[in-house]
Amino acid sequence: MLFQGKSLSAELLADGIVEFKFDAEGSVNKFDQATFEEYRAVVDAIKNCSDAKGVIVTSGKPAFIVGADITEFLETFKQPEEALVPWVKSASDVFDSFEDLELPTIAAINGFALGGGCEMTLACDYRVADTTASIGLPEVKLGLMPGFGGTVRLPRIIGADNAIEWMSTGKPHKAEAAMAVGVVDAVVAPENLRDAALSMLKQAIEGKLDWKAKRQPKLEALKLSPTETIMTFNTCKGMIAAKAGKHYPAPMVTVNTIEAAAGLDRAGAMALENQGFAKLAKTDAAIAQIGIFMSDQVIKGKAKKAGKLASPVNKAAVLGAGIMGGGIAYQSAYKGTPIVMKDIADAALDLGLTTAAGLLTKQVERGRMNAKKMAGVLNNITPTLSYDNVKGVDVVVEAVVENPKVKGMVLAEVEEIAGENAIITSNTSTISIDLLAESVKRKDKFCGMHFFNPVHKMPLVEVIRGKETSDETVAAVVAYAAKMGKSPIVVNDCPGFYVNRVLFPYFAGFSHLVKEGADFTAVDKVMEKVFGWPMGPAYLLDVVGIDTADHCTGVMSAGFPTRMQKIENDPVSALYGNERFGQKNGKGFYDYGKDKRGRPTKAPSETAYELIGNAEHKDFDKDEIIARLMIPMVNEVVRCLEEGIVDTAAEADMGLIYGLGFPPFRGGPIRYLETVGIANFIEMADKFAHLGEIYQVTDGMREMAASGKSYYTTDVKTA
Repeated sequence: MLFQGKSLSAELLADGIVEFKFDAEGSVNKFDQATFEEYRAVVDAIKNCSDAKGVIVTSGKPAFIVGADITEFLETFKQPEEALVPWVKSASDVFDSFEDLELPTIAAINGFALGGGCEMTLACDYRVADTTASIGLPEVKLGLMPGFGGTVRLPRIIGADNAIEWMSTGKPHKAEAAMAVGVVDAVVAPENLRDAALSMLKQAIEGKLDWKAKRQPKLEALKLSPTETIMTFNTCKGMIAAKAGKHYPAPMVTVNTIEAAAGLDRAGAMALENQGFAKLAKTDAAIAQIGIFMSDQVIKGKAKKAGKLASPVNKAAVLGAGIMGGGIAYQSAYKGTPIVMKDIADAALDLGLTTAAGLLTKQVERGRMNAKKMAGVLNNITPTLSYDNVKGVDVVVEAVVENPKVKGMVLAEVEEIAGENAIITSNTSTISIDLLAESVKRKDKFCGMHFFNPVHKMPLVEVIRGKETSDETVAAVVAYAAKMGKSPIVVNDCPGFYVNRVLFPYFAGFSHLVKEGADFTAVDKVMEKVFGWPMGPAYLLDVVGIDTADHCTGVMSAGFPTRMQKIENDPVSALYGNERFGQKNGKGFYDYGKDKRGRPTKAPSETAYELIGNAEHKDFDKDEIIARLMIPMVNEVVRCLEEGIVDTAAEADMGLIYGLGFPPFRGGPIRYLETVGIANFIEMADKFAHLGEIYQVTDGMREMAASGKSYYTTDVKTA
C-alpha cells in the first residue's frame, strides 16, 4: 500500500498500475479539507514510487464523487475575497499536480461524478464511465462556478460552446450523452467498468494510446480563431443574459472567465478561475443558494428520519375529485402509491381522472414516460362513488370544499369506515386543525396535510400538527409526503398555518400602498423585476383568486384581530364585491383573455382602477415599495419561529421558497433578513412602525440584533 488514509488510498497493483481509490468513511465521497490533505499525500506517494507506470482512479462507493463538502462553504466564504483566492488555489493546485504526473491516468466513473468529482475526472487523461454514471458541473446552482479547474479543462476537452452549456445550466449528463460530446472516452456496463478502464490504461502504458497528446490541449490556450471566439462568446452571453438575468451572476462570470482565459495556458487560465470563484463566493446570491441547499438537506433529513419511524403507506385515499383532489391522486399514483379517489358525483370523478390523464399525457409527449407506464399510473387510481373502497387504506386525504361544517361531516364519516389504523388528514389552507379534530374520535391519528396548487408542480406540503396529533401520525404523513416527491414541513396549528399566515401581512402591506395611491402595476413590476418574485402581489392575488383571498383575510382577521384586522376599503374586497375573482373568471386587478393566436393575455383593468379608487397614481420609490411589503412578511416569519409554529429557520426559508416561489437568489425570508442585517432591518422597520403592528418588530428580534446571533444557530422559541 502506497498510502492509506480515512478517505483515500493508493495501492500498487500488477503491471505497475496504481489504484487511486476514493472510499470515504461516510456514505459518499466528497472533497473536504481533510480529503485534500490526503489527496496531496497520494500524489506525492505516486511520484515517489519508481515502479508506478499508470494510475486508475476508482470509487469504493455506488457514486464516484458527489462534489465538494458544501457544509464547509458558508463559514469559509466569510473570509475576505483576497483570502479566498489562495484558499481555492491551494485546492486547484492539487488537481494540477495530479494532472502533471509523468504517467498516464484514467478515471473509472460509476454513479455520480458531480462538481469536484467531475473535475477529478477531467484531470485524468482518459475517462471510462459505466451506464449508471451521471456527470456534470452543477456549481451554478449554488451561485458559484467550478473552482478545481472545470472552466479550464472542460472547454479544452469538448470546446468552449459545449462547456459553457454544461456549466451555465448545471445539468447532469448521462454517460452516453457525455461520450457524445467527448467528456468520456467509453461507456460500458457496470460489471465491465474496471476491466475496461484497466485495458485502456494498459494500452496507454504500452504506447498504443498517446496519452501525452491527449493531455497536451488541457495545458495550452483554446484552439479558437478570432471569428470563432467572437461568435461563440457573444452568442453564449446573449443566451445567458436572457435566461439568468441580473440576479444570478454565476453563469455570466463563468463565461467571462472562460473568454478571458481562452488565449492563456493552464496556469494563466487557472489564475482567472481562482479569482472568479472567489468573487462569486462573496455574492449574496451564492450565500443564499448554498443556504437553500443546506436547508433542503434539513427537510430531507427529517423526512428520512420520519420514514424510519413510521409504518409505510401502501395505499391511500383522497376525498374530493376536483382539481386539487385529482392532483393529489395523480401525484400519489405517479410516485407508486395506489390511491382511491372518492367523490359524490361522476362528473367530479371524470374531472379528477382527466386532470391526471392530462398530466401523464404531457409526460409521454415529452418522452419522459412511455404509454405502458402511463397506463400503470392510471391503474393506480381507483375512482369511486362509494366509501366501501376506502376501507383498509393507510392514509386518507380529505380535499372537499373549504367549509368547516362540510369537512367535519366528511371526516366523521370516513373515520368510521377507513378503519382504526387509518390516518385521517385534511387538505385545508385556512381551517384550524384543532377545530376539525373535534369531528373525529381518534384525534391522535388526525392532522393537516396542506398541498399547494398546482399539486404536481408545487414542492411543498405543510403537515399540520394538532394539539392531540401523535408523533407517529406526523412521522407517517411526513414520510408519505416525501414518498410523493414532496418537501414536507411540519408546522403547528394556527390561523393560516405557516405559509398563508405570513403571506397575508404581505398582502396587507400591498393593500395599504394601493389605498395611498400606488399603481398596482408599478408595485408588481418592482416586486418582480427588482425583488425577484415570480409574480407581483396584484398578479398573485388574481392567481390565488380574489374570492379566496378575501375569505382568507377574514380568517386571518379573526385569528389575529389586532395585527391583521380587516382593512377598511380594502382594494381586494372592492374587487370581490364586484365579482372580480381573478384568473378564474378572467377579471381581477388585470383582465385576462386570449389574442388572435389563442395565447393568453393580461392587461391592467380600467374597471379595477375605478373600483379601488386610485385613478390618480402616486409614485413610490422602489425601496419603499419593497420595504412596505417585505417588512410585514419577515416580521410574521420571525413571530412564527418565536411561537414554534415552524421549527427552524431552514424550514421557514424553504416553506416560502417551495410554497410561494420566494426568490431563490435571496435564500428565503430569514436569509434575506440576515443578508440585510438584523440591525439594519430593524432600523428600516422602525421607520414604518407608525403604519401598524405588522411593521413593528418583536422584542426577540431586537435581542437577536443586540447579541449578534443568527436565526440559523439559535432556537428562539418563546411560547
